[in-house]
Amino acid sequence: MKAVVYEKPFRVAVKDVDDPRIEHPNDVLVRVTSTAICGSDLHMYEGRTAAEPGIVFGHENLGIIEEVGSGVVSLSVGDRVVMPFNVACGFCKNCLAGKTGFCLTVNPGFAGGAYGYVAMGPYEGGQAELLRVPFADFNCLKLPPGDEFEADFVLLADIFPTGYHGCELAQVSTGDSVAVYGAGPVGLMAAYSALLRGAAKVFSVDRVPERLAKAEEIGAIPIDFTKGDPAEQIKEQTGGEGTDKGVDAVGYQAQAHDASHEEPAIVLNALVETVRATGLLGVPGLYVPSDPGAPDEHAKRGQLLVSIGRMFEKGQQMGTGQCNVKQYNRQLRDMIIAGRAKPSFVVSHELPLEEAPQAYEKFDKRIEGYTKVVLHPDHALAA
Repeated sequence: MKAVVYEKPFRVAVKDVDDPRIEHPNDVLVRVTSTAICGSDLHMYEGRTAAEPGIVFGHENLGIIEEVGSGVVSLSVGDRVVMPFNVACGFCKNCLAGKTGFCLTVNPGFAGGAYGYVAMGPYEGGQAELLRVPFADFNCLKLPPGDEFEADFVLLADIFPTGYHGCELAQVSTGDSVAVYGAGPVGLMAAYSALLRGAAKVFSVDRVPERLAKAEEIGAIPIDFTKGDPAEQIKEQTGGEGTDKGVDAVGYQAQAHDASHEEPAIVLNALVETVRATGLLGVPGLYVPSDPGAPDEHAKRGQLLVSIGRMFEKGQQMGTGQCNVKQYNRQLRDMIIAGRAKPSFVVSHELPLEEAPQAYEKFDKRIEGYTKVVLHPDHALAA
């Protein structure tokens, strides 16, 4: 089959690789119809992880079941399904507690597994024609047949639940004021989720004009951090108090305010200053224990200078960690079907799989309006 394969930093290629096969009675094989490029993929693409050449990328996957293992009981050939980026067993201590992003079974020695991602287990990615899904009864979310809502439903694999998770970590509720740092796909989903949850005022902090314009379109207040300290800009619009809640949708590759270099802890520290005393911080933005491209030796080991004293002084609380997609994906699916949510507003490009190398390059450079790319191994679906 054709698949997007990592070759070296800043280069992927579409190559022929071995087809996946049923390896366990509870596996299914999915013919992929839509698979999205994630900002997290760029960490590997840029050589900022320990990813080795040959890894097949892709953890945001949707398609049609083509083959089922003998132990599968709730799924059939022809079912349309979307898979959480988390690979989870459904029966370990964490899965039973709903913490499927931290499954203790699928990636021995590590809490959590994912498709097509370094250190997240032996699971090939779905930027390919076929995908093997383990523990399929648990991991597949059924969708209505056909191709309606395709660009909305593929976002249930990761960014829509992850943005929502950021709001859950910060306990965003009706009437809150919220600052979301980052207006990439996850940041836009966090701002959108805050509004869906009833926030009265949502600030969206970024520097890319297209992203800030998109945030404004959904009702958020754009804050360009190159035009002044974002915390101060937000305080000026909240009576000097700051916001009730804050979400970090940027992670460890955060940019300095003049956008001239990286400052890995700048968003965390900005949130501490932005959010009022006793406010809550949600951090779904990715932080890693090892970053070979970090700007200093401490950051290379995942050790950041965070203003914990200021956070303590303000009595703030912080929630962190990757999203437990299954905690949210069924409810968000039903909101899409009911017309209450349309997350596909973030999708800027729908392309055939063969154009993945160019799409990665343009998405990485944030050019030509590339905000979210969906690849279609099935050319008929590509716009």
